[in-house]
Amino acid sequence: MQSYEYDAVIVGAGPNGLAAAIRIAQHGFSTLVLEGNDKAGGACRTAELTLPEFQHDVGSAVHPLAMASPFFLSLPLEKHGLAWIEPELPLAHPVSDQVVAVLKKSVEETSVALGKDASAYTRIFGPIVSSSQNLLEEFLQPIIHVPRHPLLAARFGIQALLSARQLVRSYSLGETAAALFAGLAGHSFLALTSPGSAAFGLMLGMLGHSVGWPIPRGGAQTIANALVEHLKTLGGKIRTGVFVKSLSELPASRVILLDVTPRQLLRLTGQQLPTGYRRRLEHFRYGPGIFKVDYALHQPVPWIHEACQQAGTIHLGGTFDEVAQAEAQVAQGKCPDRPFLLLSQPTLFDPSRAPAGRHILWAYGHVPNGSTFDMTERIEEQIERFAPGFSDRILFRRSTPAPELETQNPNLIGGAITGGANDLWQVVARPTLSAVPYRTPLKGVFLCSSSTPPGGGVHGMCGFHAANAALTYLRGQSS
Repeated sequence: MQSYEYDAVIVGAGPNGLAAAIRIAQHGFSTLVLEGNDKAGGACRTAELTLPEFQHDVGSAVHPLAMASPFFLSLPLEKHGLAWIEPELPLAHPVSDQVVAVLKKSVEETSVALGKDASAYTRIFGPIVSSSQNLLEEFLQPIIHVPRHPLLAARFGIQALLSARQLVRSYSLGETAAALFAGLAGHSFLALTSPGSAAFGLMLGMLGHSVGWPIPRGGAQTIANALVEHLKTLGGKIRTGVFVKSLSELPASRVILLDVTPRQLLRLTGQQLPTGYRRRLEHFRYGPGIFKVDYALHQPVPWIHEACQQAGTIHLGGTFDEVAQAEAQVAQGKCPDRPFLLLSQPTLFDPSRAPAGRHILWAYGHVPNGSTFDMTERIEEQIERFAPGFSDRILFRRSTPAPELETQNPNLIGGAITGGANDLWQVVARPTLSAVPYRTPLKGVFLCSSSTPPGGGVHGMCGFHAANAALTYLRGQSS
């Protein structure tokens, strides 16, 4: 009889790898997590990227899905130091030097500020926000599942399948409301004419109204740290600084869970996978990458709109058509002339992350996968457009092109942060079309990364579902 050192070995200590380890450890099985970096967290980490005492988020910065995750909500993470900050305004989107769109926690307050679009905005978001908990139960399940709320899911799906442009036109949204929706839909990394791009705008708007767009006090690292500490209370172990190159390097275990993308799965398994499965993984697409800039500032960003001073997250891109043009250029393999930007300004709400009176700014724009083009100048021109004098407030900047992001974190293939392209096919077939997409053809080997359903975001649900599949296997072995 084969002896095992652990019941489960998990490769990768991102939120999904840690969630998988916790779920398995909850059921009394011994677990070991191996992480190549010197700290757990994957893209959910915080570090001094510019100057001493300036604490920047290495990857994710704003976490509506973490606040909404059913699995994370079931864990006592607050006991391990996780605390949430909710900015007064979840989101601001300057449209021009005269107009700014603002997403407030209340649908009604947001609608009123949109003037003639108030009724249309309420018709879009009112029903889904009132049903947000039930819809999240559907979103955060494996794609192929028996719906718990079939009529609700079907009604949402009719709109979600539209492109962002189709949805904006179907409601005849004016300039301000259309721009606000463009920024929300831009999180899809899809052209705004692509089917399914509306789904991301609907979901992120719903989250903004139902749970907000919160930031963790102290930075994203506190999420990872809390997960690690809770895992330890369950008897789980973690080793950092261990970069795994092959499954043969792992300690003997009954199951292996891999918080990696399909490309890395191919590397780890060598020629062990069946040819057909290998070919499907080889055709998995990653979507656009990002170009990220972290700023240390001696004063806050001098926004021309007061609302931007109160918002945790800023979308920069101007009108719907301007955002759509930027995303279309990326889809065509070009670096946009005027990029659509996502910015977080956490020190307005958490001064502990910089020296007294100083600030940090987290910003990125979309670029073609693997692009080496330096977008720093274009990004700063876009910020200056809505915050004249911004450049004068920079103490230090650190620009990170897409290939460097992959060097820092091998899961970010070509700088892609979503675990895979978000087109309709790959939302369903992630990484392949399967009733249990977490299970690989190798006995006892499971995939638990954001390359599996429900996809990208700090929510741990990919790891949770993969762990459930692994638990079924473990129980079968025991019977």
